[in-house]
Amino acid sequence: MTQQPANPPRKSRGFGSAGPDDEELVLSPSEAAAHNSAMRISGASRGERSTRKALASIVLGFELIIVVLIGLTIFGLGITDPRWLGLVIGGVLALMCVVGLATIRFGEVGIWIGWATHVLMLATAFILPAALFVGVIFTALWVYCIVRGGKIDRENAMLAAQA
Repeated sequence: MTQQPANPPRKSRGFGSAGPDDEELVLSPSEAAAHNSAMRISGASRGERSTRKALASIVLGFELIIVVLIGLTIFGLGITDPRWLGLVIGGVLALMCVVGLATIRFGEVGIWIGWATHVLMLATAFILPAALFVGVIFTALWVYCIVRGGKIDRENAMLAAQA
């Protein structure tokens, strides 16, 4: 009877500190496609690899769907007068997400647009109180991704400088 190792080796690809004992994480095809897409949007095709921008683009991409649904909900419930104002609110927030995604690879512009989008999304809670719950969740995700992504980028830059 042969013994199997308790923890089979895993592979990781650069997220965080990479030491000599780190193993490589193997991504599924869908995870690899999502990662590659996020890196392309964040500007990695130009040689700049920013985990912070990649994570920010993922959050903004998912938030795009949510803000459209918030606008449709405000319109459908007829909360605003005129009623079509709900569509305008959702459309403006969606446009901000798209512009943020388009500019995220150019310096900090996309990140600042993302912050403004989150502030306005939280402000929709004055019209639709249920939007506060979703806004808080997405803002918490945004803050975590910006902070943790920045930390990972700094660690990677430090490792690159040492090499």
